Amino acid sequence: VIVPLSFNAGSFLSFPMPGWSWRWYDELWHTAVWWDSFRHSLIVGVGATAIATVLGTTAAVGLSMATFRGKNLLMALLISPLIVPLIIVAAGTYFYFVPLGLANSLLGLTLVHAALGAPFVLITVSATLVGFDRNLVRAGAGLGAPPLTVFFKITMPLIAPGMIAGALFAFITSFDELVVAMFLTGPGQRTLPRQMFDGIRENLSPTILAVATLLILFSVALLTTMELLRRRNVK
Repeated sequence: VIVPLSFNAGSFLSFPMPGWSWRWYDELWHTAVWWDSFRHSLIVGVGATAIATVLGTTAAVGLSMATFRGKNLLMALLISPLIVPLIIVAAGTYFYFVPLGLANSLLGLTLVHAALGAPFVLITVSATLVGFDRNLVRAGAGLGAPPLTVFFKITMPLIAPGMIAGALFAFITSFDELVVAMFLTGPGQRTLPRQMFDGIRENLSPTILAVATLLILFSVALLTTMELLRRRNVK
């Protein structure tokens, strides 16, 4: 329904459509507010994905190599952002960030989105490490390579599919997130989901359907990429 309505020649969302037109895509292309919101979402998404990938990967590697009491409890704590309702995360981080001056800023939103995306990286990388051969790490260390060299030359290339898949999940989570964005962004830092929400609430325009159609295509492209990575990992 969304895709054909985005090509509606009329000014209202109605079936049957009076005709087919690219007018709403043209309006989207020439409207600065949509480009600004897309740029904000892209900045936050890329920043949050980078932080989440580093945190999730290091946590997964550390937990896979260590054996200690309370390991399962720590794992549950690290993936808890997947379970805690977003409204609680949004309200809690808002009151915590206000004294720090991080409310109404893209930096604060990036940090929260990184915390929300890190569990995805942790899970995917941990799954990749299940069949990881520890003898390769021992061999690299035995040949005199320092730990960082062993990680970047041996461990990282082998777990790269899990890292990339987790990073894609983290990026999708950040790019599509609305609740936290409503708490931590002001009118000058609107992300794309918030701009869509405000557009539906203030003025329901078919331009929103054009944006939604492009997001559907974007999501399909990311999911296709993840499926290709999964097949490569299986081979």
